[in-house]
Amino acid sequence: MEEIKKKFNSIDEYILQFPLEVQEKLQALRKVIVETAPDAKEKISYKMPTFVLHRNLVHFAAYKNHIGFYPTSSGIEAFKHKISDYKSSKGAVQFPLDQILPYELISEIVKFRVAEEIKKEAERKLKKKKIY
Repeated sequence: MEEIKKKFNSIDEYILQFPLEVQEKLQALRKVIVETAPDAKEKISYKMPTFVLHRNLVHFAAYKNHIGFYPTSSGIEAFKHKISDYKSSKGAVQFPLDQILPYELISEIVKFRVAEEIKKEAERKLKKKKIY
């Protein structure tokens, strides 16, 4: 499966481009994110499915051999001990397609990112009030 370069307008459209087995994994990942962050909005950003809560919360994407999960560098840093079995970088972790996705870990990371974004938004609002 080659990386798809097409422009997508929705997460559904993005997911439908992949083989059924990959679609099922992407839909399951999406469900975990929606259940963990019900107030987050869906969109396509950086040509990837993205969830937004005030700002970008997490992204994900399918590739030939893995699903990339992008919880920002803070999400990776906070869970580096729990993602050590997976290939990762400063802002991403790769979950192999031939393994079951670690849904509980993904949920923990999303919860962390939700709390982080809520705190940042409160700080931004407080800072804005002090300016006026």
